[in-house]
Amino acid sequence: MKKSLTLLGLLLLILQSCASKKDILYFQDAQTMAPQQIQYENPKIQTNDILDIKVSALIPETALPYNKQNANNSTLGSSLELLKLQGYLVSTQGTILLPILGTLKVKDKTTAQLENQLQELLEAGGHLVQPAVSVRLLNAKVTVLGEVNQPGTYSFTEQQISLPQALGYAGDLTINGERNNIMLIREENGERSVAHIDLTKTDWFNSPYYYIKPNDFIVVNPNGPKVKSAGFVGNTGTLISVASLILTSIVLITR
Repeated sequence: MKKSLTLLGLLLLILQSCASKKDILYFQDAQTMAPQQIQYENPKIQTNDILDIKVSALIPETALPYNKQNANNSTLGSSLELLKLQGYLVSTQGTILLPILGTLKVKDKTTAQLENQLQELLEAGGHLVQPAVSVRLLNAKVTVLGEVNQPGTYSFTEQQISLPQALGYAGDLTINGERNNIMLIREENGERSVAHIDLTKTDWFNSPYYYIKPNDFIVVNPNGPKVKSAGFVGNTGTLISVASLILTSIVLITR
């Protein structure tokens, strides 16, 4: 009987898969990674983006008419409405309406390109002396789903955030997250692409997916043990039935 129980224990251990250390640790080859040149890529402006555009000049008072005058914040109903009133919403035609300058096509330009274009328009057109323009995207967001501690959609105003930063916003992966197969879904220039990223390695650091672009989706699928625990093996009633069947079989065989 003792032998039977030992065999039963071994069989149950086989049924329960365990994650190894190499499946959990991040960037395991970082010690051997050579120094790399960081390449920043300014994302392109898209429809429904909200832009913050500030214009200044050598004489500050002359730049006031070229800036949107904001309403009293106490009259605003929500943070989204506040953003719309403080910024410029890119229309479905890819344009914005600027004070004095009028309608301007901005879709598919980077914020840096738009800054240069506006500065040239203001200076060449005799509007302002030594104008300076800053453009910032106000409603950039990334969605993180799956095996993370705080799944959801997160807004950011930084020019660049990395994939590890985005996962940090979501509270990091749970212990059940599949670290070697992170799915990143990106829509750009009318096309959708899907990338699979291994967080246990660093070979993707120079890929186009190291930095997040607005409206990216990150999906963290459950690892093998989590999938099994949610299915046949993880069902307590099923596990007891299987154990009973195995024990009965062992007893009959060893008689």
